[in-house]
Amino acid sequence: MAIYNLRMDAKVLKENRERFIPAKEQVYLDGPKTRTYEFSFAWKVFKQFIKGFRELHFVGPCITVFGSARFGEDHAYYKAARSFGKRIAELGFATMTGGGPGIMEAANRGAFENGGVSIGCNIELPFEQKPNPYVTRSITFEHFFVRKVLLSKYSYGFIIMPGGFGTMDEFFETLTLVQTKTMHDFPIVLFGKEYFKELWDYMEYMSTQGTIDKADLSLVVLTDSEDEAMQHIETYVKSNYKVKPRKRLWWLLEKRR
Repeated sequence: MAIYNLRMDAKVLKENRERFIPAKEQVYLDGPKTRTYEFSFAWKVFKQFIKGFRELHFVGPCITVFGSARFGEDHAYYKAARSFGKRIAELGFATMTGGGPGIMEAANRGAFENGGVSIGCNIELPFEQKPNPYVTRSITFEHFFVRKVLLSKYSYGFIIMPGGFGTMDEFFETLTLVQTKTMHDFPIVLFGKEYFKELWDYMEYMSTQGTIDKADLSLVVLTDSEDEAMQHIETYVKSNYKVKPRKRLWWLLEKRR
C-alpha cells in the first residue's frame, strides 16, 4: 500500500508539473461599456462562482494560508509554511492557498506530503504561469474578487505569513469581514513578529486615533510560534463547530471523487 501511494504521489506530481495557466489579456475597469458587454461580463462572473462552488463544496473544512510567492524552499518562512501544511493535515482540515509558488507552494507541499487535502485557487495573470505541483485539487479564476470569495468561504481559520501587497490585501479584507461581523469570528494568525512589527505598531496607532477599537486587535494573534498558532485555531474550531459531511445529489451531477 505504501509503495502504491508513493507511485500515485509521484504520478500526481508529474501531472501537476506539466500543467500551466495561460496568460490573460489585460482588461481594465475603465468605465461603462455596452449593455451587451456588461451582461456578458456578469454572466462570466456568475459562471466562475458556480464553478468554484461545485468544485469546493465537498472538500470539507479548510484552513487558508496566505503569503508571498517569492520565498524559496531554503527560506525560514517557506519551511514554517510547509510545517503548517503538515499540521493542518494532521488536524483533519484541508489546506487552501492561492496555488502559486513560495509560501503557497510550501503550505500545499506540507499537506500533500502528509496525505492531506491540498487546494490551490489560482488566478489568471497577464503572463503565462504554472500552479505549484503539490495540489490535489486546483481551480483557476479569471478575477481576483471571485478568487478571494472562495479563499474565504470554505475556511475556518486563516494563517497570514509574510508577504507583499496581495497578502496585505487578503489579510485586511479578511479582518474587515470579521470585524464587521460579515464573517464569524474565525481565528486569524499573523505569523512573523519581526516582519509584521511595524504593521502591528501602526494598527495600535490606529486604535489610539480612534479609527479602530482597541478590541479589534484581539481579532488577530501575532506570533512566532507554530504551536501557539495551531492551538489558537484548533481551540476555536473545536469549541464552536461540528463538521458534518455533505450529501451529494445525483440530480445535480455531483460525482464522488
